[in-house]
Amino acid sequence: MGRLRWLTAGESHGRSLAVTVEGVPAGMALSAEALGVDLARRQRGYGRGARQTIEHDAAEIVSGVRHGVTLGSPILLLVANRDWENWTRVMQVEGLSDEESAELAEAAADGNKRATPVTRVRPGHADLAGALKYGFNDVRNVLERASARETAARVAAGGIARALLRELGVDVWSFTAEVGGVAIDPARAMRSREETDASPLRCPDAEAEGAMIARIDEARSNGDTVGGVFEVVAHGLPIGVGSYVHWDRRLDAALAAAVMSINIVKGVEFGLGFEQTRRFGSGVHDVIEGRGDGGRWVHRTNNAGGLTGGVTNGEPLVVRGAVKPISTLARPLPSADLVTGDAVDKAHYERSDISVVPAAGVVAEAMVMLTLADAMLDTFGGNTIGDTRDALDRYVARISAAIEPPVAGGPRAAKAGRGATAGGDEAGSGGDD
Repeated sequence: MGRLRWLTAGESHGRSLAVTVEGVPAGMALSAEALGVDLARRQRGYGRGARQTIEHDAAEIVSGVRHGVTLGSPILLLVANRDWENWTRVMQVEGLSDEESAELAEAAADGNKRATPVTRVRPGHADLAGALKYGFNDVRNVLERASARETAARVAAGGIARALLRELGVDVWSFTAEVGGVAIDPARAMRSREETDASPLRCPDAEAEGAMIARIDEARSNGDTVGGVFEVVAHGLPIGVGSYVHWDRRLDAALAAAVMSINIVKGVEFGLGFEQTRRFGSGVHDVIEGRGDGGRWVHRTNNAGGLTGGVTNGEPLVVRGAVKPISTLARPLPSADLVTGDAVDKAHYERSDISVVPAAGVVAEAMVMLTLADAMLDTFGGNTIGDTRDALDRYVARISAAIEPPVAGGPRAAKAGRGATAGGDEAGSGGDD
């Protein structure tokens, strides 16, 4: 893979976030308004903090699009940080003059937390490891980039991938499956997609959502935070995206890495995931029922989550991510000082959320979509979106058509008049070895 490449830049309280996306085919409709939909979804959710009332994220398309249509050249997006106006001196790019340095020192002496260097590292955050790795004596240099604020740029890029996948008939969505140990009951998950997205936690089970909200309130009252689980589902993927021939072409590996790269995610699973370890094989593997309407291959269940052998199998892709509790606590844990190395009663406190599971799900959508868009372009190519669609249509027609029976001995045996040989019920050597 690697047809679609992208990189983000920017700090949490810097002037803006940026992302460059390269490899998008020409001829695809794209607008800032469309990109703003997912950016707004990322900011919502019960348990979010005060930062979300400050920011009203929007993506400015700087390059790669003309008259609302992609050009095939790199696309540059900017997401402004409105809170920058409160951090201009602390986070300015240019070197400090004597006057500016004295201004910051005076502000810190007066108790201004923004101006005060951060040395009390937070348990569970990148503070300590990052500061030691890059030789910083002010953790501000770490937490500004390690902040989850960076994921706004990912979601903006994910909007480009969503537009591309939509052209290819692929739809991706997520929902909150668990918060603080309270999980949805699939039998009660009756809300529509629209109703779920409009709910406080983007949860399809109204009863479970009420209990989840209670857990978030409990964490807030205790000065604590709480994690959970999101689920991302992709519909419309054809059989055969990804490959089993090399480790770095396996789609499940790429998806796992992408979702795991989200700041707060500590575990990823597909389909039944770890539940497979607690069942016999007969209760795990999806029975293949044969061809259905239009030549589509049908599985009786989808325990594999749409992936077998690193390749899509035609069923919906199902990815779940485990979201840890946020590291920054209103009642900070004991920790240590970076400079002195001494224990301290309280770690640094930076304005924070209580729970971000719904938002993490939207970020995971972006990461899944970017990975799938790359995989689809790797499989079907195309300099224009029309080329990609045509290649996809030809491929789907091929895999939906009847397959000629094999002949033992290959084409030469067939020319010699030998008959077709039906397959047996034993695969021979190999298989799961």
